Amino acid sequence: MSTARNKARTRAFQILFEADHRGVSPLSVLADWVRRARTPDEGTPQVSEYTMELVEGYTQYAARIDDLLSTYAVGWTLDRMPIVDRNVLRLGAYELIWVDSVPDAVVLDEAVQIAKEFSTDDSPAFVNGLLARLLDLKPSLRATRD
Repeated sequence: MSTARNKARTRAFQILFEADHRGVSPLSVLADWVRRARTPDEGTPQVSEYTMELVEGYTQYAARIDDLLSTYAVGWTLDRMPIVDRNVLRLGAYELIWVDSVPDAVVLDEAVQIAKEFSTDDSPAFVNGLLARLLDLKPSLRATRD
């Protein structure tokens, strides 16, 4: 995938992280980012169409995604997960199950890369393991995804 997609994913992760950290809707944080991006002198990163698609898509299925993560994260509750991991997983789960245009291997690889960049040494393996579990279950999850 292109570097533009990498940046879009990273921005979407940062928006979900900020929303989770502040206890507000990801859509309100997205709106803030878009508004700031229109004021170029602030040096705020641009918000791409794909970033918006990811944040809006996750938000649409947030309850279902959190339920899946809670169900399949063995030994972890969503609240106990590091905030970075939780939001990388949310983004990865959305893209894995609901976005058909991105190959599954790319979704897993990108999620692991974000975890490597922003989280602990244990996080990439945790993120990869949980998303791989969702990938194994994808046919049944897709049947009930909407």
